[in-house]
This record gives sequence, structure tokens and C-alpha cells, in this order.
Amino acid sequence: MSSSKTFNSRYIIGISFISALGGYLFGFDFAVISGALPFLRTQFGLDPVWEGFLTGSLALGCIVGCLIAGNLADKYGRKPGLMVAALIFAVSSIGIAFAQTLTYFIVLRFAAGIGVGMASMLCPMYIAEVSPAEVRGRNVAINQLTVVIGILITNLVNYFLADYGHDAWRWMFGLGAVPSAVFLIGVTWLPESPRWLMKSGQVAKAQQVLNKIGSVDFVDTTMKAIEKSLAGSTAKQSYKMVFEKAVRPAVVVGITLAVFQQFCGINVVFNYTSTIFESVGANLNRQLLETVSIGVVNLVFTLLAMWQVDKLGRRPLMLVGSLGLSILYIVLAVALQNHFPAGLVSIFVLLAISTYAISLAPVTWVLISEIFPNKIRGVASSIAIVSLWGAYFILVFTFPILAKKLGTYGPFYLYAGICFLGFLFVKARVKETKGQTLEELEENLIRH
Repeated sequence: MSSSKTFNSRYIIGISFISALGGYLFGFDFAVISGALPFLRTQFGLDPVWEGFLTGSLALGCIVGCLIAGNLADKYGRKPGLMVAALIFAVSSIGIAFAQTLTYFIVLRFAAGIGVGMASMLCPMYIAEVSPAEVRGRNVAINQLTVVIGILITNLVNYFLADYGHDAWRWMFGLGAVPSAVFLIGVTWLPESPRWLMKSGQVAKAQQVLNKIGSVDFVDTTMKAIEKSLAGSTAKQSYKMVFEKAVRPAVVVGITLAVFQQFCGINVVFNYTSTIFESVGANLNRQLLETVSIGVVNLVFTLLAMWQVDKLGRRPLMLVGSLGLSILYIVLAVALQNHFPAGLVSIFVLLAISTYAISLAPVTWVLISEIFPNKIRGVASSIAIVSLWGAYFILVFTFPILAKKLGTYGPFYLYAGICFLGFLFVKARVKETKGQTLEELEENLIRH
């Protein structure tokens, strides 16, 4: 980093953390279903199809949330979008806690998904747009950090609430109103994205925000780069622009990585921990304890990823992660198939979680937030993340059905094959992006 370009690190990390609280909501909803499913099966008499649909209904809401967020973020700014996401999530969390029928529960989980989907798209985008290139990877990975903190805290809460009887699941979901309220209050203090302000003609306001982020030299360089990238792009963003020849390679990579992050299969482990450990004879207490172990390992290795993503780079982490998961899934499938002891299965599960947490989990979000040009970032991110949530729905909907037909171990052979194909794709198509500004990445894309 040149001496003339200095940054207000405390301020940048502060606004990144506040924005990334949206990731906590994401983590909460991922984890809460794992602890609640044993209770919900009894409450609503779930068969494998309804269990999959109830779990996946969040993803269907997330798809709608992403579509709303893309247009909202480009028309009104990133900040209003984050506020709406927090509000939707708070209301739906309380609603789920009082659900009396399966239909009512699924409708409200779908509504919660709208809030999560909006946050999952807007938080990484916002952080990428306020962060200097030198620390952008680490800062966007803060979003993944809050996701895993959300998973860990929710798993701990679920574990302690499990003894509160058959209605424990109501408390598990209702407590989601607390982080969403904190997020809503935090967002009121955030500045608007300087890149969005310049795109909407509010140059003076953009300069004020950039002045808080870095030195005069940084402000000058950044404003010139944004102006250059926005030149000739005053037309309203539309989904047609995403398929223009110049940006198509980035869009294909973004969508494929988003789908791969889900089809790699790890969210089956997060959402169906109890099912996996029940298949090797673990009792409910042990099942919920395993979710806590998963949360701890996930957190530790996400911190490691944040430390390394701007040093090692995006591409090496993605390559190691995809190949590592492919091998570990085969080992895990063999362990489940042969009814290895729960303690041994736990080791293989935790190794898979750690591999994912240091690679595909944070790096996919970093790449989606940075590979698209300024003028289409909103709609392109929207399409990539809609694809991600669509893939997540397919994954969690099909697992209970596949597990019943093939055995709990069966799907992991399939996920191993997908991870190997993902490894080949990253090797062939994903370029390194570390240390480059969003505008430099855009120039390189157009040049190639």
C-alpha cells in the first residue's frame, strides 16, 4: 500500500460489521431449522417431502428477496434495502413463533426468506463498494463471519432450549427478532454507498463518504475511477444488460460459482445435522451437541479464511476447498454406510465443515461482490444470488427424499462428484482478483 493512500481502518471495519449483521440473520435461519426439525416433525407430522419443502421454503423467499433487492438497491440505494430486509425479518420471526398450522409456518418462513435474500445480496455488495481494494476480500468475508457467528449462537441457544418441552421450537424462531432489531438500528447509522451516490448524480455526498474512508489521494483516485467506469452507463439497469457479450463471461462465472456453493452439499450438513447423526444411533442431545461443534469449527476456520483471502488469493482457496470436499465426502459416505461410531463420523463432518469454511463459504461471496462491472452490479449480483438460493432449495428439498431412497450416506457420493466438477470449473474459468480495485477488474474484463 502506498504511503500517500491511507485509510480510516476503524471506520471501514465498523461500517462493514454493521452492514454484515445481515449475515447474522442468514446464519440464524440456517441454524435454527436444524435444532427445530426434531420438534417440527412431531408438531406437524412431517414426511420426507414436507420436511424438505418446509426447510427449503426459506430459499424460495430468498429468491423473491434477491429480485426485490436488486431493483430497490439500484433505485433507492443500498441503505434503504438493508433497512427493509431487517424489518421483514423481525416481523416474520415473531410470526413463526406463533404458527399453529403447517401452511401458516411455511408462509411465514417464506416471508423470513425475503428478508434473508435481500440481506444476502445487499450486505456483500455494500461492503465491497465501501472498501478499498487492499482490504476488500477481508471486509466482504466479515459478512461470512457474521453468518457463522449467527449459526454458532443459534446452535447454542437451540441446545439450551431443547429441554423446554415440545414448544421449544417457538422460542428458537421467535428469538430471531432480537438480532434483526439490532441490525435495523445499526443500519440507520450507515452512510450510503459512494458508488451508488455517484451513479445517481450525488457527487458531493459521495465525496463526503469517501473522505471518511481514506486520504485525499484515495478519494481523488477512487472518484476518477468510478466516473470512468460509469461513463456512458446512465441508462437504467435491466436484465438484458447482463447478457451483453462484454460482461457475459463474468456473469457465467458468477452464476456457476453461486450454484456450486450450494450443490457442493455442505448445507445438508448444516440443515440436517440431526438426521445424519440419528442414522448412526446418536440421541437428540448428542445431535444438538454436534450442531454446536459444527458452529465452533465453522467460526474458527472462517476467521482463518478472513486472514488469508487477501494474502493467498481467491483462486487457490477455491481449488483446495472443492477438491478437499470431494475427497472428504467419499470418506464420510463410507463412514455412514458402515455405521461407524458417532464420534468418528463427527470428525469427518467437522473436517468437511472446516474445508468449506476456509474456501467456498467466504470466497464465493467475495467473488460475486467484485467480479461484476459497476453499471450492472445490482442486477448481476441479483441473478447470481437468485441462482444460489434456487440451488439451495433444490439441495435441501431433495436430501430427505434421497436419504430415504438411498440411505443417509447415498447423497454424499453425488456431492463428491459435483465438488470434483467444481474443481475443474474453477481451474479453467476463475481468475485471481485479489488486490485490484473494482474498476481495474472491470477494465480487465472488457479487455479480455
